[in-house]
Formats: sequence, structure tokens, C-alpha cells
Amino acid sequence: MKENNQQAIWTKSFIGISLTQFLVFIAFYTLLTTLPIYVINNLGGSQTEAGLVVTVMLIAAIIARPFSGNLLDYIGKKKGLVLSVAIFTATSFLYIWIDEFTPLLLLRFFHGLSFGVITTATGAIAADIIPAARRGAGLGYFAMSMNLAVVVGPFIGLTLLQFASFKTLFIVLSIIMVAGVISSIVVHVPKNTVIINKSVKFKFSFSDLIEMKALPVALISSLVSLAYASIISFISVYSNSIGLATTASYFFLVFAIVMLVSRPSLGKAFDTRGPKFVILPCLFIFAIGLVLLSFTSTPWMLLVSAGLIGLGYGSLLPSFQSMAIQAAPRSRSGHATATFFMLYDSGIAVGSFVWGVVVAAFGFQQLYILCALLVLVVMVIFNLHQSRPKHAKKEAYQELGSNS
Repeated sequence: MKENNQQAIWTKSFIGISLTQFLVFIAFYTLLTTLPIYVINNLGGSQTEAGLVVTVMLIAAIIARPFSGNLLDYIGKKKGLVLSVAIFTATSFLYIWIDEFTPLLLLRFFHGLSFGVITTATGAIAADIIPAARRGAGLGYFAMSMNLAVVVGPFIGLTLLQFASFKTLFIVLSIIMVAGVISSIVVHVPKNTVIINKSVKFKFSFSDLIEMKALPVALISSLVSLAYASIISFISVYSNSIGLATTASYFFLVFAIVMLVSRPSLGKAFDTRGPKFVILPCLFIFAIGLVLLSFTSTPWMLLVSAGLIGLGYGSLLPSFQSMAIQAAPRSRSGHATATFFMLYDSGIAVGSFVWGVVVAAFGFQQLYILCALLVLVVMVIFNLHQSRPKHAKKEAYQELGSNS
């Protein structure tokens, strides 16, 4: 174990796959923030149509996820990564010439399909590249690329639009994605994870599309993402309603800083002390952050809640993803990743709609209290999941060690 712990995480391939993920999510979050404005101000669309351009891409990604694992096995993870990033990049260029809502909606759906394959490929390849004994820490570092893009993407988009046109923004994002294609090319997938294409049949049965061993953890993570949807979908609207619109711009900055500071120690604890040692406290801190958010009335309360949510939620995604991948055979890492993100994205998509209904009926304070209660329920469910016979969990970790 000591020898395994000395294996490097920050290899050229790990940096390449993390950079690819970072650049893709910069484009994703920039468009997520700015396209609703584009629909309303430039295309004369309604708020419903503005929301639809966000939702349709996520739906397309969810549709693509179950097939992504088989696709990556069929053509190879490296080739699948480069091809999907190239398609995502080509699609990004098309935004420059779109000036009507219906073509934009179709483009968003097509963009979402390639996005679903990319994020499955990056997660699976990262899991293959990282030394098995350091997977908790490594996937934690890898997840930072996505979480940092939450801050960088909207900042680029909203800042650029203050003095430039949407066409300029689309050109900048396209250039960023060209860099993403280059970074994906330098990634090397370990030989022992490459499957010979001729031996792989593209099947469509449930067991071939979904990794059953990853399903329990993926279902638990979907409840966490359901709660988190209340943050990414409504934090700006909530902040405006309580007169803290200016402070809201710093919410995800504080979130990201706290997450970055805490990830190294929490990732190491995940590897050395086990998932329960990290996940249960993080769920509790996440719930406390949501409760504080529900009673927020001053700038410092909003930022403290951001820090608590960053500390709590920031470690949950990589921890659950690591558990889902560990639960499956190494040859099925692509399917495990696809299963995990399919359910995780579904939680975000469902939450964005359901919490809107809750807000309309009861208000924001009740929304965040309800989400805090949901996270506490997840604590109970996760604890029951971890209370399975110890020998079963021991065998799973032994299998992990034998694959390293």
C-alpha cells in the first residue's frame, strides 16, 4: 500500500484529461449562463424558451449516457474522447451563424449528445490513469476541473458581453475548444484498459447499457444532485429577491476556493479512511449550509453558506464517482461512469423543474429547508448502504487492489 501511494497522479495524461474536462465545461457553463440572455434579448424569445435551451442540452446528454460506455468500448476510449471533443468543437462554431430559436434548439440537442459522450470518456479515462490506491484523491483533483469551470465559465461570458457581441463570445468559446481538442490528443490511455474493437459487440440490452454494480451509489448521488439543483438553478434569483444580487457574484468563487483548499486532505482521507469517513460529514455540512442559506439576510451569511456548501458538496461528487467506479470491474469503467453521470444529471434536470414548482408554491426559504432535509435523508440511506456485510466491501477493495 505504501508503494502504491507513491505512484504519481499528476502525469502528462492526467493533466491532459483534466485540462480537456476544464475547457469543455468552460464552454458548457458559459453557454449555460449566457444563452438564456441571447434567446430573450437577441432572438426575442420568452423566459420559457430561454430555459428550454438549457434543459434540452442536458436531456440530450442523459439520452447519450447509457450508450456512451458501449461506444467507448467499440471504438476505444482515446478515439472516442478525441472524436467527441472534435464534434463538440465543430458544434461550438455553428453558434456563430444561428439567429433563430428552432435551429438553436436543434443545435443545443446535438451539442448535448457529444457532451454526454465526452464527460463519460473523460471520467472513465481519468479513473484508468489514476493509480487505483489513490483514486479517491485523484478523482477529487479531476473533479476540480469541472467545479472551477463553474466559476470561470460564467465569468468569461458575462464579462465579455459587457463590451463585445454574442458572435464574439461564440468565436472565443470555439477557439477555447480547439485547445480542448489538442489537450485530448496528448492523453494516453493505459494499454491494460484498451479493449480490442473486434471483440466488442454494440449491444442494447439493459445490462450492457447500465452498470448494475454502480447503480446503488449512482442512485444515492442522484438525490444529492437533486438537492444541489436548487443551488445552480435558483441561487441568482434567490439572491436578487433578498437584495444580495451583488454578493451573489462571489457565491461560486467562495464555493470554489473552499473546495480547492479542502480537496487534498479529504481525498487522502477517502483513500486511507474509507468513503464513510468523508461522505457522512460532508453530507451533514452540506445540509447545514442549505439551512443557513434559507435564513440568509446579509452578505456574510450568503458567503458563509457558500463556504459550507463548497466544503460539503464539493467532495461528494468525486467521492460518489470513485465509489461507482470501484464497484465495477475495471473493464467496465466507462459503463460505470456513464451510469453514474446519467443518474447524477437526471437529478439536476428533475430538480431544476421540481424546485421551480416548490418555489412558486412555498418560497425560497422552504425550498432550501426541504433540500436540507433531503440531504439528511441521504445520510441515512448512505449509512444503510455502507452497513452491508463487511466481507462484501472488503472483497470489493481487494478486487480494486488487484487491478492496480
